Amino acid sequence: MVTLDVRPQLLDALSALRDRVASVRLPLPLPGAPRARQTRTELLAQLDDYLVPRLKAPEAPLLAVVGGSTGAGKSTLVNSLVGRQVSEAGVLRPTTRTPVLVCHPDDHHWFAGMRVLPDLMRVWVPHEDDDTPPRTASRGRGRGRSGAQGGHETREMRIETASTLPRGLAILDAPDIDSLVVENRTLAAELICAADVWVMVTTASRYADAVPWHLLRTAKQYKATLITVLDRVPHQVLAEVSRQYGALLTKAGLGDVPRFTVPELPESAGGGGLLPASAVAPLFAWLAHHAQDPAARQYAVGRTALGALDSLRRRMPELASAVAAQHAAAVRLTSAVEDAYRREGKRVRGRLDHGAVLAGDALTRWRGYPLDTSADELLDSLAESLAALLQCAVAAADERIAEAWRREPASGALVVPGPDKEAAERIGMAVRRWRCVLEELAEEEVAGLDRQPAPDADGVAALLVAALLGGKRARPAGEKLAERIGAQAALRLRDKGGELVGDHLDEVLRGERDRRLAPLEALAVTPEPQAELIAALSVLQKER
Repeated sequence: MVTLDVRPQLLDALSALRDRVASVRLPLPLPGAPRARQTRTELLAQLDDYLVPRLKAPEAPLLAVVGGSTGAGKSTLVNSLVGRQVSEAGVLRPTTRTPVLVCHPDDHHWFAGMRVLPDLMRVWVPHEDDDTPPRTASRGRGRGRSGAQGGHETREMRIETASTLPRGLAILDAPDIDSLVVENRTLAAELICAADVWVMVTTASRYADAVPWHLLRTAKQYKATLITVLDRVPHQVLAEVSRQYGALLTKAGLGDVPRFTVPELPESAGGGGLLPASAVAPLFAWLAHHAQDPAARQYAVGRTALGALDSLRRRMPELASAVAAQHAAAVRLTSAVEDAYRREGKRVRGRLDHGAVLAGDALTRWRGYPLDTSADELLDSLAESLAALLQCAVAAADERIAEAWRREPASGALVVPGPDKEAAERIGMAVRRWRCVLEELAEEEVAGLDRQPAPDADGVAALLVAALLGGKRARPAGEKLAERIGAQAALRLRDKGGELVGDHLDEVLRGERDRRLAPLEALAVTPEPQAELIAALSVLQKER
């Protein structure tokens, strides 16, 4: 006997695990990431739509979800089981766009709320033959992953009630699992994950197709309670097709799965009529028995629920592994940026020590100072030369980053750093601010000197900047600065100015580096979700 343990501790552990799964983000386009995202979606669907609600309410009606390929006759089958048309059937494909859930009127309250399939808005139109009084359509608001606020059509599930169904049984007609409409295929997969019993429908002409067999193998993997329906089988080949289908099931390890055969009948043509009660009587009897017999019901529900719980031991580590791969890739991308800017920062300091700034126009201005060049002109030239040096460093770092990122599949989610026209403007503004700070520093130092006449503050600033940026080439600048303001004042000023230069270089390069890292950091790829997933699974297994 399969039994369910619904202790509060187990529910708490399951809810905590669900929250950990929901927090997983897999934004980087790594190999295997699409499959991991699908696994995450399937896990959430199974946890939200089945495991958590089923364990919270083990006495809720048995839910049988009817799924299958396009044209398999699912809607006609559901209508025939109910005894009237509750789900649209026809030759137009795909027919079923809005899923339809049918239950006994006394069981309506179980599905009118958001207990199961909370992402679907409820639409209920009671039938006039029901024992319940007529009412207008009612809607329940779920968590809705789409809707008016998101600019997308709200997803709905229509609820029908029928007194012909036994109490404790609900049947859900799902969209085609191979629908041309992506949303229909996604919804079909979610609905099947919400089932206590998976009812897989195929036809005599399509029973060997890959898509239905994928779901059959998935049901086997999850140890879900499964039944199959071979629909629309011509009388002439009924025995042979049934034998071949049974052989395929046995070969796939599904030989013990209950199998029902529905012959091709005139009512099957066009999908508009109801099949005779005798055609669906064995299937109806199986569903009714498992809904009403306590032992059979407990076995069907327990098998699916415990199978889903067992599957978490395999799927959760797979998801955690994908999360770890995302973080490892993010670390590699981040390291490429940090390493490139670290190298360029070291190279810039080396070039400053060798007087790289005091070159070209700046060197010409320095040689002409103070006879042919003013202090302001020298400062302008030195600032422009420093800005050019920093711009070259940023461009070199970006080129190094781009080369490293091109080797990383994960960089496909990001813009590979390239020529940045705004970088020159940002660097220019930063250099101008730094120059203003040095000029103010020179003014303060001159103002505190006890010398008459007081040295020209602009000249002191020009000599200070030349000494700081010119390396060995500007040694005379330091000597002239000491002559103008004294050796101690010159040393003090150069120490303060040197700190400002170092801080300025770090600030500029760090700012450009952080700009390159910002898109990656915005993806919030962190290592914590991996550990949280494994820890949540461990707690759940302990409570099992």
